[in-house]
Amino acid sequence: MRGLIVKALSGFYTVESEGERYVCRARGIFRKKGQSPFAGDTVEFTPAPDEESEGTVDKIIPRTNLLTRPPLANVSRLLIVSSVKAPVPNITLIDKLTAIACDKGITPAVVFNKSDLDDGSGLCSIYEKAGISGMVISCATGEGKDRLREFINAGGITVLTGNSGVGKSSILNALYPRLDLPTGEISEKLGRGRHTTRHVELFKCGGGGYIADTPGFSSMETWRGEVISKENLPLAFPEFASYLGKCRFVSCSHREEKGCAVREAVQSGDIAESRYRSYLAMYDEVKDMNDWGKKR
Repeated sequence: MRGLIVKALSGFYTVESEGERYVCRARGIFRKKGQSPFAGDTVEFTPAPDEESEGTVDKIIPRTNLLTRPPLANVSRLLIVSSVKAPVPNITLIDKLTAIACDKGITPAVVFNKSDLDDGSGLCSIYEKAGISGMVISCATGEGKDRLREFINAGGITVLTGNSGVGKSSILNALYPRLDLPTGEISEKLGRGRHTTRHVELFKCGGGGYIADTPGFSSMETWRGEVISKENLPLAFPEFASYLGKCRFVSCSHREEKGCAVREAVQSGDIAESRYRSYLAMYDEVKDMNDWGKKR
């Protein structure tokens, strides 16, 4: 049979097929090959022969893309959630996540939650200007909820991710009350949220698509495994596209070179300075890496 892994937890995989769900274990051949099934994988599986045992995941259908942290396959959209305040937005982290999405062929979008606490329109406009969907919402007032639901219900797999405490589970509860996901309070002492999501699970939503609630993270360390080469990095910033190939030097890194079309666009205000600073920071991280993601 063929189905979709909708939940992966401690070596057990819940596979959905033709409206039914089956609990499976992965065959030993995956361990020998150094592979592991992920939530989001389309797989071939054998159902359990009885209620006392588990079925087996036999084959993973080739993936369109893969995120390692959080571990998810075949992602259509990456929905990056930040709060307007409490906690303070981490722009560098948001920009890194949008770049990772673009590099993997995933459509990114940025959601600024808690607009009832402060105005998030200025932050949102930075991403809209870059060609990335931006939304301002409030779980308390319902602002922006319909637009966000429409975006998620477009089909495929949407990943909801962002720092702990920004309200990811609260957003899902507001959009899909039947999920009744647990939420956590912001720690006033630490200024960040307690982790409330313990595993990766796909939830069915309208339009035949799925949404994933993923474990919260509080630092760039979580995404260290997702490396974009310095050659591909400019392509991961959509607003650079119309300027690439127009620099004086073919090998322009868009940092210090004279006649750089990208830098000129930053100076004229056509590219947001905050986005360009994020590009420079990401370039510095990978400039000395070889093709295997290791420092030379």
